[in-house]
Amino acid sequence: MAADENFIVPLLINGKEETGPATFAVVSPHTGTTCWSATAGTEGDAVRAVDAAAAALPGWSRVKPAARRDLLLRAADILESRLAVAAWYMRGEMGADVAASQEFVLPLSIRLLRDVAGRAASICGSVPAVEGEGRSAMVLKEPVGVVLGIVPWNAPYVFGVRAAACALAAGNTTVLKPSELAPRSYWALGQALQDAGLPPGCLNIVSCAARDAPAVVEAMIAHPAVRKVNFTGSTAVGRLVAARCGRHLTPCLMELGGKNSAVVCADADLALAARSIIAGAFLNSGQICMSTDRIIVHKDVRDRFLDELLQQADRDAQRMTLVSAASKARVQTLVASAVAAGARVVLGGGDGDGTTADTRVAPTILDGVNETMTVWNEELFAPLAACMTAGDDDEAVALANRGGYGLSAAVFTEDLRRGFALARRIESGAVHINSMTVHDEPVLPHGGVRNSGWGRFNADMGLEEFLVTKTITWKD
Repeated sequence: MAADENFIVPLLINGKEETGPATFAVVSPHTGTTCWSATAGTEGDAVRAVDAAAAALPGWSRVKPAARRDLLLRAADILESRLAVAAWYMRGEMGADVAASQEFVLPLSIRLLRDVAGRAASICGSVPAVEGEGRSAMVLKEPVGVVLGIVPWNAPYVFGVRAAACALAAGNTTVLKPSELAPRSYWALGQALQDAGLPPGCLNIVSCAARDAPAVVEAMIAHPAVRKVNFTGSTAVGRLVAARCGRHLTPCLMELGGKNSAVVCADADLALAARSIIAGAFLNSGQICMSTDRIIVHKDVRDRFLDELLQQADRDAQRMTLVSAASKARVQTLVASAVAAGARVVLGGGDGDGTTADTRVAPTILDGVNETMTVWNEELFAPLAACMTAGDDDEAVALANRGGYGLSAAVFTEDLRRGFALARRIESGAVHINSMTVHDEPVLPHGGVRNSGWGRFNADMGLEEFLVTKTITWKD
């Protein structure tokens, strides 16, 4: 892609784009050079953004749901009309390929936006029959207030819709704090909402340099107008954000990391399992929270499955781009450490071209790993998966459940009863029978358990996250 070095991504505060005196470079993983710069927001900018959202809240919360629906549908149409250029921003900032950006992330984000728009008019309370004679009650659903969304780089449009558009649909106003690795993608989403007619202050976007992020985020969480925080990102950073929210008694929704297992049973369709695991491990260079990075194969079909995996894998596939040189170095360390401890490279294992700027790695699958290896225990966030053998279903479930994470899993079996039984036993926010671990669509709640967080995005449960319940009683 061609660089756009003179462009500076602005902040969005109270409906106005601002470019301040301080900026930071956004480096393309493809070239190792600056693709554009972004305005470095400050703690003062963060406070002004929350103030703007608080000022806009009374007006926006009174807008009829049907009007909010129509505005979000217009925004979806605008984003769709700009799909190619929006995908280009994503490819430039975080190294995604065309398949991930233009054919997966952008279309999914547009579908999510249209789905939540349609749900805006469905918000309603209830009128329960209370015990006392001559008394009545109603239960209302009201907006939470100002919502802060802290969002990552790997699927920016999807996360922007979940963090901001879902809150807006429920009548809240919002502030987004994007990853410093993908500010222009979030700016593009903000542009679509602004051009659709969103009133000033309803959506504010404050990017900042990485070194300033802790102070900027703290300033917003500590602001008394912020009534809910949603965070998508690593478990390690999620712990820090949740601790800060707890200090201020601010509710938070946490969508954190995953260590996602694909269980291949003895009766599995091995061709389907291999195809699905390859896709689940390597889509978007493995940089998806739902990516398959643990493969658990029944001992009776292990050799045949690995043969099928090698037959289906494109062994001449181009190396995949990671978001940074640091990510590549981490992958190299993980693979080298596992091999030194006895693991075997089944597929890939090669490096990039050896230059400093190169962030590419070969899609890699390891066999013969054990539970002491880092590659088995830590979220990989790369086109890398590790394989272990299980003697039976009980051992497979135990392997899948150990490690503390619980975001997404897959089970491959030709016996649907067996698949359901295993799905019930695997501790995970989602389990997909005979399909890959990467599965996200508007009608399905998305979120994890244990170290993968709490709360749900998407569907009615996702909308409920941005509402509070109020009870009103009266004498007839």
